[in-house]
Amino acid sequence: MANSLLLLLLSFFLVMGIRAKNARPQGKKIELRHADKVSYDQYRNPDEQIFVGNVVFFHDGVLLYCDSANFYQNSNSFEAFGNVRMVQGDTLSLVSRYLFYDGNSQIAQARQEVVLKHRTTTLYTDSLNYDRMYDEGYFFEGGKLVDNDNVLTSDWGQYETSTRKALFNYNVRLVNKDYELKSDTLRYDTQTKLAHVSGPSNILSGNTKIYSENGDFNTVSKNAVLLDRSVIVNQEQQMVGDSLVYDKETGISEAFGNIFYEDKGNKNIFTGDYFYYEEETGYGLAYGTAQVKNYSEKDTLFLHADTFKIYTYNIRTDSVYRIMNGYYHVRSFREDIQSVADSFSYNSKAKVLYEYGNPILWSENRQILGEEIRAFFNDSTMDSVRIINQALMVERIDSIYYNQVAGAEMRVYFEGNNMSECKVMNNVLVVYFPMDNDSIMTGMNYSETSLLRLFMENRKMKKIWTREVQGTFYPLFFAPKEKMYLPNFAWFDYMRPRDKHDIFVWRAKEKGKELKKTVRREMPFQSLQNIKR
Repeated sequence: MANSLLLLLLSFFLVMGIRAKNARPQGKKIELRHADKVSYDQYRNPDEQIFVGNVVFFHDGVLLYCDSANFYQNSNSFEAFGNVRMVQGDTLSLVSRYLFYDGNSQIAQARQEVVLKHRTTTLYTDSLNYDRMYDEGYFFEGGKLVDNDNVLTSDWGQYETSTRKALFNYNVRLVNKDYELKSDTLRYDTQTKLAHVSGPSNILSGNTKIYSENGDFNTVSKNAVLLDRSVIVNQEQQMVGDSLVYDKETGISEAFGNIFYEDKGNKNIFTGDYFYYEEETGYGLAYGTAQVKNYSEKDTLFLHADTFKIYTYNIRTDSVYRIMNGYYHVRSFREDIQSVADSFSYNSKAKVLYEYGNPILWSENRQILGEEIRAFFNDSTMDSVRIINQALMVERIDSIYYNQVAGAEMRVYFEGNNMSECKVMNNVLVVYFPMDNDSIMTGMNYSETSLLRLFMENRKMKKIWTREVQGTFYPLFFAPKEKMYLPNFAWFDYMRPRDKHDIFVWRAKEKGKELKKTVRREMPFQSLQNIKR
């Protein structure tokens, strides 16, 4: 009862208070067109006339029908009872069991089983005030508006017949065969079928859930433009952004500003300034401070690139897999491994990560680099790494001494997160500083070979196997300086990402330390026309 009174007072002050600012013109006199019986009591209430049976009133273009009525000539108003029906042209009709009509203000107060029909829209309620001067009706004890396939209900509502727009407040619900919308405040246009929500609002359509506190939703096309950190959830995917654009028919979502996209199935999180995703194809695009977080392991991997692209294959099948590409200024950080590269590509089916453009990997005090790096995974654990062309592995002992291995190609194997073996092939060069049992450096070993295998245990060198080695062991203090560092030696610790925040800070290689491009020999062009006779 208290809530109904509050809503009634709110409606009165909202509508009547606004109307009071504009002086209403004097209304025309109400005309009686028909009544089966007329009576009045000139002594008890001389202003009241009682009409019974097929009563018909006319006022300024409106016909009103009822079973009986009390007419007040001095105040130019009447009360109508039983089968009340008000008709205005062929587009508007209002029926109820009771109605009070003021001909001066042109306000009709309809009560009990009220039905307002306007073109294709029908409004049902028990209490409706309709203002003919401003073509506006509002209810305050609950109502339902039916507009083609859309059904809207709320505790308080307002409908304008001139603009065909409606406003709903408190426990708003819009239901369609394809979706359901719940909101605190909703504006609805019966011509464009566009709904605007304000305040906490939820839209459920199939497997898609949308949350917004400020947005527009097209009830026909299912398109949505959402603001103020709205959320779109589709099965295992969730997208959040300062503003979102969603097209139900095409399944395309776009997010702008501080975006957050999570794929719970693959345990990935994307953040950035822009994100684009297609439900049908599984294609995604992200850029602008873009970042990928992979939390499939104990330690989360943080990966940054200027642009990310995702391609999904065999979507909606048991054999679905994805390829994710990252372009320019690629940097990654995980507690046990860090990397930089110009670009990368990850295949979730083959579980292979390809890094291109001067890629470098770091793990503890080791650095690996080459022209191309391929990392192979077993589930989410790194199984092995292949370094192709100009491969170099450096292990830092201190600021002066570094163990170094270089070759045309290198393969590094892991057990758990620890290196277990390193295989180096073709044009192998080695600089190695052996230690005694007390971890004291004993000298320097420089060697050249065609194949080298290093075996590790507990993060220390256990055994070295080589083929046809040529080399020299130097006592530490007699080791020639020109032999202490291989020709392609470089220690790029200044480029290494230090934490998850540092992946956004790009530090390029110092000039002159870039890898030289490998020139591939091509078969000479042969043509009989070039052969001199």
